Amino acid sequence: MLSPIFRAQGVHKHFGPVHALKGVDLDIYPGEVHALIGENGAGKSTLMKVLSGAHLPSEGQLFMIGEEFIPSDPQHARESGIAMIYQELTLAPHLTIEENICLGMEQSFINKNFAAKIQDALDMLGQDHLSPNTKVSTLPIGTRQLVEIARAIVNDAKIVILDEPTSSLSTADTKALFKVMNKLRDQGVALVYISHFLEEVQEISDRYTILRDGQSCGSGMIEDITVQRIIELMVGRSMDDMYPRMGHEITEEILSVSNLAGSPLPKNVSFKLHKGEILGIFGLVGAGRSEAMRVLFGLDPMESGQIKMLGKTYKSMSPAKSLKNGLDFLSEDRKAEGLAQGMSIAINTTLSSVKGVFINLKDELKLAGTWAIKMRTKCHSVEDPISSLSGGNQQKVALARMMYHNSQILILDEPTRGIDVGSKSEIYAFIQELAQEGKSIIVISSYLPELQGVCDSLAVMYRGNLSPVRKIEDWDEHTIMEYATTGTNQEESA
Repeated sequence: MLSPIFRAQGVHKHFGPVHALKGVDLDIYPGEVHALIGENGAGKSTLMKVLSGAHLPSEGQLFMIGEEFIPSDPQHARESGIAMIYQELTLAPHLTIEENICLGMEQSFINKNFAAKIQDALDMLGQDHLSPNTKVSTLPIGTRQLVEIARAIVNDAKIVILDEPTSSLSTADTKALFKVMNKLRDQGVALVYISHFLEEVQEISDRYTILRDGQSCGSGMIEDITVQRIIELMVGRSMDDMYPRMGHEITEEILSVSNLAGSPLPKNVSFKLHKGEILGIFGLVGAGRSEAMRVLFGLDPMESGQIKMLGKTYKSMSPAKSLKNGLDFLSEDRKAEGLAQGMSIAINTTLSSVKGVFINLKDELKLAGTWAIKMRTKCHSVEDPISSLSGGNQQKVALARMMYHNSQILILDEPTRGIDVGSKSEIYAFIQELAQEGKSIIVISSYLPELQGVCDSLAVMYRGNLSPVRKIEDWDEHTIMEYATTGTNQEESA
């Protein structure tokens, strides 16, 4: 019988009073894709950082190829054949592919020409048109991810850990990545695949391990478990109602956008939004969904068009003007734009509502604590840095900031990207509650079931142009995708 290439037995990890891992067991076999599944904060990232040498376990044992293994740091783990590819890629854009691959391994490469080996890795990954001298800054996101994998191949990795690798990829790039993963698996490489997209987990994985609250709560062959059962094990409860619907009244028009254009996108966007309405905007990558909302909020310049909001007409916008007039924006890039990573949970919760020069810190902490409870944010203290939270809990803080600011119109760009199933359901419920309160919400998403489950109405972007808005029940998946790929549909053409 095949022996595991890596084994974790009874692994614990403490961070002060926080018990992040509580006796986790994990077996990884060569030539398999092993899905590591769990909610944000379940311990997945901590376990992988233990495996990749970023953290030492507090208790428990690790074994690599049958021998006890204690990686002293990431360099040691990498030299032992473990490659970690993070969701936020660790490439230096101003350097070439070859220079990026050699980073951290200069001592191994000294006085050697590794260009041929790097080219072989690129060829294997289907990137034979690339040269090792290509600047990484010229590559699209999907290709940059393959460069990270090429680095693992060049370093003769036996285990490759992929943390949310498809969260920023198009459908085509995801398929290309899966093709590469299958090729590596066939060559005997073990791949650990961390993802919140359970449909993808079922498609690419051979085996699975589920973590909940720092403990292993299920493992086995992926073909022997349903998505519904995975969700139940992840969250510890039944998830029959993934998209909670709450009755809310849609009343008067609150926002009117006419012929909005930016540079280079959007080209022409017109729609009306009503009080209490949840409007979904769908489109393929590059269609201009996010660009349109950035122009609307004032993050990017408006080239032409007109915005009527709460009785006032605007020919240009700015974030300060938008916030002052009751329009708020949740960026899809919470790390770079949505949150101040160096500041505390409390400051991030109240930041856009600060008035004047002086801040009552006691009141700020009290308010932030109230919102943390309301949003069910998992944290030790609201004085902790926002960077200490998992992705899902960071997103809850970003939403808490918007709710505390109390704007009337909310733009949510990919509000559940990189977030676990349980947190997604909570965020869907928050959106419904906001609509009940009379807020108007625009939800941008690349995940159709989410829009169909949450929204009252929908419009589709195609090459910078927005379709007419229709009630959600007047759309089906076929019609939505037809609009997204052609800019029209057969009903309109008839």
